[in-house]
Amino acid sequence: MLTLRERQINAIKQMLNLNVQQQKILAAEPVWKILIYDRDGQDIISPIIPIRELRNLGVTLHVQLHSDRDSIPDVPAVYFCSPTNENLGRIQQDLQNNLYDTYYLNFLSPISRQKIEDLAAIALQAGCVANIRSVYDQYVNFISLEDDFFVFKHQNSDAVSYYSINRANTRDDEIEILMDNIVDSLFSVFVTLGNVPIIRCPRNSAAEMVGRKLEKKLRENLWDARNNLFHMDATQAGGVFSFQRPLLLLLDRNLDLATPLHHTWSYQALVHDVLELSLNLVYLEDENDGARSGTKKKLKACDLDKNDKFWMTHKGSPFPLVAEAIQEELESYRSSEEEIKKLKTSMGIDGENEVAFSMVNDTTARLTNAINSLPQLMEKKRLIDMHTKIATAILNYIKTRRLDSFFELEEKIMSKQTLDRPLQDILNDPEFGLPEDKMRLYIIYYICSVNVPEFEFQRIKEALQEAGCDLSPLTYVERWRSINIRSPVQQTTQYEGGGTKTVSMFSKLVSQGSSFVMEGVKNLVVKRHNLPVTKITDQIMECRSSVETDDYLYLDPKLLKGGDVMPKNRAPFQDAVVYVVGGGNYIEYQNLVDFMKQKQSANVNKRIIYGSSNLSNSKQFLKELSQLGKEIQAPVLS
Repeated sequence: MLTLRERQINAIKQMLNLNVQQQKILAAEPVWKILIYDRDGQDIISPIIPIRELRNLGVTLHVQLHSDRDSIPDVPAVYFCSPTNENLGRIQQDLQNNLYDTYYLNFLSPISRQKIEDLAAIALQAGCVANIRSVYDQYVNFISLEDDFFVFKHQNSDAVSYYSINRANTRDDEIEILMDNIVDSLFSVFVTLGNVPIIRCPRNSAAEMVGRKLEKKLRENLWDARNNLFHMDATQAGGVFSFQRPLLLLLDRNLDLATPLHHTWSYQALVHDVLELSLNLVYLEDENDGARSGTKKKLKACDLDKNDKFWMTHKGSPFPLVAEAIQEELESYRSSEEEIKKLKTSMGIDGENEVAFSMVNDTTARLTNAINSLPQLMEKKRLIDMHTKIATAILNYIKTRRLDSFFELEEKIMSKQTLDRPLQDILNDPEFGLPEDKMRLYIIYYICSVNVPEFEFQRIKEALQEAGCDLSPLTYVERWRSINIRSPVQQTTQYEGGGTKTVSMFSKLVSQGSSFVMEGVKNLVVKRHNLPVTKITDQIMECRSSVETDDYLYLDPKLLKGGDVMPKNRAPFQDAVVYVVGGGNYIEYQNLVDFMKQKQSANVNKRIIYGSSNLSNSKQFLKELSQLGKEIQAPVLS
């Protein structure tokens, strides 16, 4: 069964094959063409189709729509962009300048009738109507970061961020545009999946606005017989999920502010938290850069994709296990390297002389096999080196900022365990993390604590101020808590079941030739627990009654007259898309992955796709809270 990511890849490949059905082009040579995309189109393609694969699909050149481009006659041009006025203006300019032989126009989301009529008028004036071979709405307006993880926006992601949705002075028309954009993205997801979902969402929230708009859009499409996008042939019937219709669970980021600020301990989430991870590329300092000492080195992009078996195996693992796995991989590589060296020595070809290799006869099967495995061996060495660099960079942050201690403290706070020493003493320690780390710790403590007197919070805030922390986020978080934490019961049960256990201290090298030493870093065993998003997903999928979810809307686009109350005796859902309005994170995604693995171990098959408006790390999210806090303070200060 194809995943969401694979279906999006197939849709884009069909587009690059000039929208010819895949079966018809398997035996044919690809048509050579150029690909012209905007920033949004580039963000969609780059994580899923590498450059070498674009060449296999006949793409000889890929360029930005708004770059300076020369005329290339006799070559078809495939456009892949959003139908914005700016992009359409540039396409019209290309038509007037007669840059290419034929034009295949593909839009990420539907182009309006008025805009397509304007485009046709320009083509008529330029005398190139016959050159426009096709115009397609592709419905792929989302970015697939993993098989079961997508985001809506990367470029200008602040436009759909938590800050944009929750700021007090956002006009109604701006909110409408923002919500419409999110709905267009979700509609594209379900067109790609080939399934019409049943929608559940909390009342009186941004998630409800999205849910009701999406329900209306899906219903209008289903009842339009000529343009129904969910009519499929026999080979596609059932879409990506099982025969049962999937659940779309829309959640608001306001449900849980602690998790986006939580110091994490898994490999992928750590890379996103402390390094620069963007569209599955992590940026590290280039050691070969000849920059002078004291000047900033250039950053080198490292690709973390599906072809990297180490990454796919260990991205959700706790960091100490990743360190051990790197050592094992390195030892395995060295044993393979030693075997080749011994074989060469036994045959008297110690040197790297090509003539010596050519003289080896057919009886040297072992050496031949070893030499044939050299490309795989070199690729393995490259990946080991890359992950050693990434892990070493993470380790430096862990040591200098004491991230292992922050993670352990926050796990104890979220699972209602007693701290070994008062939080005020921890925050007063000048060598304990950065001010932003202390602020994140305090916000989690403030959100998760019950029955703490106000004077205690005030003393801790004074300690934060002395530590050099910007207290702006607290203004917003305090207001958020007064609105969203409705009762002590909800607050108590929200993060139950977590915690960590310290097993030992690391004392060995990951490799003899590296500075990657784990001494002084805690080997923390993380106790599995469900975060609020996972907990609510489980309750909704199983149709269990609970105080938290009983009031959620139930919207079915297939019903002629929409209702918002769940019918009785509803069967549990097998498949779900969980979408967080206001931003997602790798911590929640990994928690859902762990939840599915737990279900599978109990012989219960669950399929969950996680999505969000945008993806922001804890530093960016803290900055958004700070901006919201400053806007609340502004009227008082004036």
